Amino acid sequence: MKGSDLFVKCLENEGVEYVFGVPGEETIDLTDSLLSSKIQFITTRHEQSAAFMADVYGRLTHRPGVCLATLGPGATNLITGIADAQLDRAPLVAITGQSALEKTHKESHQYIDIVTAFKPFTTWNSKIIRPDFIPEIVHKAFDIATDRPGATHIELPEDVAREETTKEPISIKIYPHISLHDEKELKKAADMIKKSSMPVILAGNGVFREDAADELRKFVHFTGLPVVSTFMGKGAVAADDEHFLGSMGIKDHDHIMCGFEMADLIICAGYDYVEYGPKSWNPDRSKKIIHIHTEHPETDENYIPEIMLIGSIRQALFNLRQQCDFKREIPERFSGVRSRMKAELEDYRNDPSYPLKPQRIIYDVREAMGRNDILVSDVGAHKLWVGRLFPAYEPNTVFMSNGLASMGFALPGAIAASLIKPEKKVVAIAGDGGFLMNLQEIETAVRLGCNFVVVIFNDSKYGLIEWHEKKYFNQTIGIDFKNPDFVMLAQSFGANGVRIKSAEELGPKLTEALNSGGVWLLDVPVDYSENIKLTDKLKGIFCEL
Repeated sequence: MKGSDLFVKCLENEGVEYVFGVPGEETIDLTDSLLSSKIQFITTRHEQSAAFMADVYGRLTHRPGVCLATLGPGATNLITGIADAQLDRAPLVAITGQSALEKTHKESHQYIDIVTAFKPFTTWNSKIIRPDFIPEIVHKAFDIATDRPGATHIELPEDVAREETTKEPISIKIYPHISLHDEKELKKAADMIKKSSMPVILAGNGVFREDAADELRKFVHFTGLPVVSTFMGKGAVAADDEHFLGSMGIKDHDHIMCGFEMADLIICAGYDYVEYGPKSWNPDRSKKIIHIHTEHPETDENYIPEIMLIGSIRQALFNLRQQCDFKREIPERFSGVRSRMKAELEDYRNDPSYPLKPQRIIYDVREAMGRNDILVSDVGAHKLWVGRLFPAYEPNTVFMSNGLASMGFALPGAIAASLIKPEKKVVAIAGDGGFLMNLQEIETAVRLGCNFVVVIFNDSKYGLIEWHEKKYFNQTIGIDFKNPDFVMLAQSFGANGVRIKSAEELGPKLTEALNSGGVWLLDVPVDYSENIKLTDKLKGIFCEL
């Protein structure tokens, strides 16, 4: 068989369902081989979107999502999505084409060294120089992307794809991940928690990668410990659980808003530094830390653990629970934290203002969705409102670009979520700036028969940058722009478009859109004067405490 046929057989061997990408001249053998396979090739309108779709596929399934691009500009267009998966630790395998090997030692049309270019954005990558190497390289890429969640990359030159080979895919064996945590360390950790005056759990993205949310909830209910999540950890403990204090991810005293300032011991479960840097929540290095993670922590002077339980997060939480012989009552000082978090959303449920307050939009979106439905957030001012206020009740129901914080993430992410979880309702929240960065994928969504709603926070400017410019300089530059008619834009792609004309209209229209199916764009004018008010509110809370 030729190399491209073997490559596709190897993908099938790894359980690949979809390849997201844009076809190219140097990948035509590979896409031709996909025609006779059970793998579905999803044609996207931009390579960045293909990488975002593979990213969300990896987060939802815990199996590597796969994206494909040709050489040169096709490959470089993947970089943003690959980097996003790498920083948010989503398993992803990127495949790129390349010129024939005879051209790669000299200046050649469209040739750049993609393997070297991709090294900073991947855990591992490699060029295939002989078709006989395909089985080992493909399996290694998937194995690394799964074992150390993040991005890997394979380059397949066009001549290697056409060469003949007699090799077959590698036989795959699944080995159990066994963690034997030291019993002395477990007892020491339990004793630290018992003697601590105000311990708090910090739940991060790793809880979902390890499918450890259920074990975390058991640990919380058994010990009575309060929990704060990162934005990426939303849903690890249900927002209506009495132990949940809120989510943090804004630098401006957000840790204080969630009661972190009162804690003396932080039990970090699946927490990644990229989610919310240790200096933001442990600025004076006064808090003791228990580190529960699959990996040893990176060196950081604001994150020096007293105890490290390395290995399976799920198993560590189970083992630690066995050592705990106490159940703590949540301190009364934390009751105000929960009340404040709930009131901040509830107070705006009937706010009639138009343009709409961001809190009102978040409230209506939550009301229109079920507990297990999926929200995908783009990056912008709205993301901070989603991160702080959107109540998540179940694991893997809120997705956002956090580590890289890349605009343009929501629409491709919603497409992937709709494909993989068709039984769930999907809502994408995007700013007008971020939405227009990958708007071409509306065509992809309509073509694939997807069902989801995009709620566009429309303020005709880069609202988050305005927020920062006003906060630091009390003036703005370069933030204003004009938008198209989003209703006509949606209709031109065969989607449904609605301009929200009053605060009371959003909730019913959103419910109608979710129940009707198909692709919907809801153009929602937003009042971002609330951004500066939030900054002042956080400062006020800091002064109170």
